[in-house]
Amino acid sequence: MKLKSLFAGFLVGILFLSSRADEGMWLPMLIGKNYEQMKKQGFRLTADDLYNINQASLKDAIVWFNGGCTGEIVSKQGMIFTNHHCGYDAIAANSTPADNILDNGWWAPTMAAEKPIKDMWVSILVRMEDVTGRVQEGLAGVPEKDRNKKLMEINKKIVEEVTKGTGYDARVSEYYRGNAYYLLIFEKFNDVRLVGTPPQSIGKFGGDTDNWVWPRHTGDFSVFRVYANKENKPAAFSNDNVPFVPKRHLPVSIKGVKNNDFAMVYGFPGRTNRYETSMGVKLAIEKVNPTIVKLRDIRLSNWKKQMDANVDHRLKLSSMYASVANYWKYFIGQTEQMQRLKVYDSKLATESKFQDWANGKKDYQALLADWKVAYGNWEKYAVHSTYMNEGIMASTSWARFPLQMKGLSEALTKNDAESIKKATDGLKKAAEAMKANAFRETSDRAILAAILVQFYKDIPADQHPAVLKEVFKSADNLEVQAEKYVNKLYSKSILVNADKAMAFLEKPNAKTLEADPAYKLINGFVSNFNDNISKYAMEFNAINGTNMRLFIKGMMEMNPNTMFYPDANSTLRITYGNVQDYQPRDGVTYNITTNIDGIAEKYKAGDDEFDLPKNFLELVKKRDFGPYAENGTIPVAFITNNDITGGNSGSPVINGDGELIGLAFDGNWEAMSGDIVFDKKYKRTICVDARYVLWCIEKLGNAPHIVKELDVRK
Repeated sequence: MKLKSLFAGFLVGILFLSSRADEGMWLPMLIGKNYEQMKKQGFRLTADDLYNINQASLKDAIVWFNGGCTGEIVSKQGMIFTNHHCGYDAIAANSTPADNILDNGWWAPTMAAEKPIKDMWVSILVRMEDVTGRVQEGLAGVPEKDRNKKLMEINKKIVEEVTKGTGYDARVSEYYRGNAYYLLIFEKFNDVRLVGTPPQSIGKFGGDTDNWVWPRHTGDFSVFRVYANKENKPAAFSNDNVPFVPKRHLPVSIKGVKNNDFAMVYGFPGRTNRYETSMGVKLAIEKVNPTIVKLRDIRLSNWKKQMDANVDHRLKLSSMYASVANYWKYFIGQTEQMQRLKVYDSKLATESKFQDWANGKKDYQALLADWKVAYGNWEKYAVHSTYMNEGIMASTSWARFPLQMKGLSEALTKNDAESIKKATDGLKKAAEAMKANAFRETSDRAILAAILVQFYKDIPADQHPAVLKEVFKSADNLEVQAEKYVNKLYSKSILVNADKAMAFLEKPNAKTLEADPAYKLINGFVSNFNDNISKYAMEFNAINGTNMRLFIKGMMEMNPNTMFYPDANSTLRITYGNVQDYQPRDGVTYNITTNIDGIAEKYKAGDDEFDLPKNFLELVKKRDFGPYAENGTIPVAFITNNDITGGNSGSPVINGDGELIGLAFDGNWEAMSGDIVFDKKYKRTICVDARYVLWCIEKLGNAPHIVKELDVRK
C-alpha cells in the first residue's frame, strides 16, 4: 500500500455514510459519539483514553511520520514503529554498495549508533479545535473565484494567533469539502534517527507481485527514535539531544488475534474521495486511470532495466521505483474493482435519490445538471492534464529545471542585474542538486522518447504544442523520430547536464537560453498548457469545488439523522472494527492470518521479490521462534475490516485493551476501489503482526536489546 456504509446495499445509496463500525474515518475530538458502538465490538478502555487534551491519551502515542505515513511510540524513550516502506528513503539514503543496509538490514547496537536522518520529522497532535464558524463568517459574501485566497488569509491569521510564543505548529484543515474547518495544533520534532531495519527481502517480501494482495507475508516495518532537547522539547539535531519522553506509549501485545477480535487503527489517512460523483467515476475508469497506468509503466520498465544493470543505480532508484510502482498497481486495481463492483451504477442511484429530494429546492435542483455540463466540457482536456503531471513533467530527472529558467529569461530580457543575480543564485542550487541524478541519463532518454510518442498518439492534434513539430515531422516511424530528437537534445542542451548548466549560469545570456532544445521543449509544453488548457482546468476545478461543497451539504440536509464522516485529508483519525476473514469469490475463504512457513514456501533464491536472508531459513528450520510462536509457527500478518487508505501506512493496529497488535500496511485487491467507496463485504486492512516484528528484531536481527526496551504484554 504504501497504501473506504455507506449502507450495506448499494441501492440504498453510497453516500449515506453509516455509523456502523468497519467503515468510517472518525475525528478523535468527536469519537465519543462512537464510543458505545466501540464498546459493543470489544473496546475496553474509556472514551478519554482515546482522546483527551487534559491528560495522556492514546493520541499522544501516535505520530504523523514525515508527512506521508503514520508511526507509533512504543517505549518510554521515544522509540517509533512504522512501515519499512515509510522508512525506505532514509534506509536507501544510508546505503552504499559497501555498506548496504537496505539489502542486509541493520540494527543500532546502542543509542549512540542510531543514524540521524536528514530532513525527517514527526508531529504529535496537541489538540483540535472547531473553527468552522469563524472561517465561514470570514468567507461570507466572498466570490467563488476569490474564495481560496481569502481562505488562506483567514487560516493564516488563526494559525498565527494560536502558535505565537508557543513553539507549536498548526494548520486549519478543511472537512466535508468546505462545510467544516478544524484547527490542529502539533508539536513537531526534527531530530529523528534510524534505530534499525530488517533486510528489504523481509520488509518488501513479495514485491510488486504481492502488493495489494492477501494472503501476504511482508515484514513491512522499520524502527526509528525521536529525540528532543533536555527540556523534552523539539530541537534541531544535536549530539546533546536525548530520547524524547512521551506522555503515552503503546504496550506491545504478543497474545495474538482471533477472528472477530476488536481492532482499531489510529493514524493519518491521506486522501479519500468517497463523495465522488458518477461523472468522476466514469472519467477515472475510461480516461484518467488508464493514462496514469500507461505513463507510470513507461517509467518503471526503463528504470528496471537500468537498476538491473547496476547495483549502485538500483540503490539510488529503488525508493522512487517502489513509490511509483505502488500506485501504478493501485490505479490498475482501482479501475478493475470499480467496474466489478458497479460503482458507477451505484453512484447514479445515489444521485437519482438526491435529485428527487432536490427538486423544488432553489439551492440544489439544478446542481447535478450543471455539474454534468462541467464534466462534459472538461473531459476532452483531462487526458492532456494527466500527461502533463504524470508524463512530461515526470519524464526525466531534469524536466522541471528548464521551467525554473523562465525567471532568469525574463530578468535577462530586462537586463536587470539584481534580478539576474537572484535568479542565477537559486538556479545554481538547483543545478547542483541535479548532479545526484546524473546517473539516470540512460533511463531518462528512453522515458522521454517514449512519452513524447505516446503524447503524439493520445492527445488530439489541436491540443499539441507547436514544439512537437520539431520532434515529429510526420506520423511515420514515431519511435525512430523521438529517439533521434532526444539524442540531439542531449548533445546540444546545456540544461540536462549539471556542469554545463553551472557554466552557463556563470555567464548567462538570453539568446543561448531561448535556443536551448530542453528549454524550448519543456516550456513549449507548459506554455501550451497554460495558454490553451489550464483555463478549462481552473474553470472545472472551481465548479467542481463549489458543487461538491453544496452536494455534501445537501446530502446532510437530506439525511439529518445520519452520522457523516469526512473524507480523509492527512489529519488524525480513528477507524474501528474487527479482525475478520472474508470470501473473495465463490468457494474460497481467506483465513485471518498468514505464518512464517508460508514465507518459506514462497522462497526463490536470488529472486528480486521472494529471496530471503540465509539466517532466516536457518532459524525457521530450527523452529527458533522464542516466545512469539503460536501453534508451532510465527504469525506474520493478519487482516481486519478497518477503513484505511494511503497515509495510514505504519498506523498502529490496537486491540480492545489499547495494546499494539500490529502495523497497518496495505489494502486488498478485491477492495481497491476503497478510496471512492467502502465495500463492507470485501474491504480488508493488511497488518504485519507484532509477534513477527519482534521476532525479526530479536532473532533474525540479533537485537534483543531493542525488544527489552518495549513493554511486551503476554
